[in-house]
Amino acid sequence: MKKRALALSALTLALGAAALAQSTTLKKGLKIAFLPKQINNPYEVIADNGGLAAIKEFGGVGKAVGPSDAGASSQVSYINTLISQKQDAIVIAANDANALVPYLKRAMAGGTKVVTFDSDTAPEGRNLFINQANSEGIGRAQVQLVGKLINYQGDIAILSATANATNQNTWIKWMQEELKLPKYKNMKLVKIAYGNDDDQKSFTEMQGLIQAYPNLKGVISPTTVGISAGARYLSTSPQKGKVMLTGLGTPNQMRAFVKDGTVTAFQLWNPGDLGYLAAYAAAALASNQITGKEGDTFTAGKLGKYTVGKSGEVVLGPPTTFDKANIDKFNF
Repeated sequence: MKKRALALSALTLALGAAALAQSTTLKKGLKIAFLPKQINNPYEVIADNGGLAAIKEFGGVGKAVGPSDAGASSQVSYINTLISQKQDAIVIAANDANALVPYLKRAMAGGTKVVTFDSDTAPEGRNLFINQANSEGIGRAQVQLVGKLINYQGDIAILSATANATNQNTWIKWMQEELKLPKYKNMKLVKIAYGNDDDQKSFTEMQGLIQAYPNLKGVISPTTVGISAGARYLSTSPQKGKVMLTGLGTPNQMRAFVKDGTVTAFQLWNPGDLGYLAAYAAAALASNQITGKEGDTFTAGKLGKYTVGKSGEVVLGPPTTFDKANIDKFNF
C-alpha cells in the first residue's frame, strides 16, 4: 500500500509538472482575428500587420477583417461572423466603448478570448486591454508639447477622430485637466472638432478651425488621420508656421511636413509593436497562460515580459516625440 501511495504521489507530481509545462507554452494553430476601427486606416494597417507578424511567429493562424468606416455599429457584423467561425481570440480596436459590449460578451461566453487594443470597451466587454501608453500621460504630454510650441500663449483647438472613440475621449479629458494648471492660464481651448477619422472631413475641419478662430495658435490632433490631413491643409495655408499643429502621427506620413516646416514636433508609439503585443496577449489568454487578472505575467516575443495591471490593462510604453533631429531614425 505504501509503495502504491508513493507511486500515485509521483504520478500526481509528474502530471502537475506536465500541466505546468503546458501552461507556459503557447498553443499551436490558434485562430486569432484582428478587427480594426477601419480596415483601410494607415495606422490600423501598421498595427494589424504587427499583430499578424506575431501570430505567424508563434505558429497561429491570423487575419484582419473590418469595416471601411469608423461608425459605432460598423464592427458588429464582423464580431458576429468571427463568433460563428469560432476564433480562439478577437483583437479589436473598438469604435464605441459600450455599443459593442453585448456582442463581445457573447463571444467570450462562447469561449473566444477578447482583447481590445488602441481603443477600449467597458471592462466587461473584454478580457484584456492593450493600451499604447498611459492615457493620462498621452493627454497631458500633448498639451505640454503644444504649450512649448506656442510659448504658452493663445487659443488652441483639438481635431479629434469620432465623438465616440474611447481613446480620444480619454486623452481629451486629460488634456482638459492639464490645461487647468497655472502655466496654461494664457491658453484657451476654443473648440473640439471631429474629423471622424476620415481624411477629407479632417482636412475640412482643419480649414474650418483656422477660418473660424483668427487668434488660433495651436491645434492638437490625437489621430494619425487627423494630423496628416490637418498638416496637408496647413502646408499650403498662409498660417503655415503661425499655427502650430501637433498630435499623434507616424513618422512616415509626417516626415515631409516636418522637413518643410509645417509641423515642428509630434508624438506616437510604434503601432506595429502595439499590434504585436496584443497578439501575444491574446495567445497567452487562449493558451490558458493568463486569465487577465491583475498581476498576471506573460512574455510577448521580442518585446519581453509584461504584467497585467488594474482592470485588465497592459501598457506598451511611453510615446516618442518626433522632430527634425530624429525623424529619419524611424521607418513606420
